[in-house]
Formats: sequence, structure tokens, C-alpha cells
Amino acid sequence: MAARGVSRRVFEVFVRRIPWNVEESELREYFTQFGPVKKCILPFNSETGFHKGFGWIGFATEESRNNALLKDHMFEGSQLEVKRQEKTR
Repeated sequence: MAARGVSRRVFEVFVRRIPWNVEESELREYFTQFGPVKKCILPFNSETGFHKGFGWIGFATEESRNNALLKDHMFEGSQLEVKRQEKTR
């Protein structure tokens, strides 16, 4: 059971075109400019040792997610593609 006043809901975006040299912590830090980030998932390829170039950012509020969706994202020299995550994974 969730503590009173604490929301378990997460408002996610799906991020594509993440440069290979970006770490999860850097991606999380970048997206905190739009609001509190509850989670950052950057899946790795076990064969290459690098992430797969896509991931998910989970915001604490819908407003934070919407703010992130309104902006074009240039990060580490790449134009990120940020889309609303419609379904729960």
C-alpha cells in the first residue's frame, strides 16, 4: 500500500536516437530540467556492451512530461526523438 500523499504513478516518455556515449545518469540529469525524474531506463546490448540507443524517462508529474514533450532536444550533438509513452511496458 502506498503511503498517504505519495503517488506511484509515473508519466513516461520514450526517447530514441540517444548517442552511444551517453550514460543513464547523464540522460536523467538532462531531463530533470523539466521536473522530477522518477526513473530512467537505458537498456544495454549484452553483445556490444553499449546501450541500444533508446530508453524511457519516467516523470513524477504529468506537467513535467508535457514540458519535455514541448521541446526539441539536442543532446551531445544528436537530435533526440522524444515521444509520449502510451502503453505500460
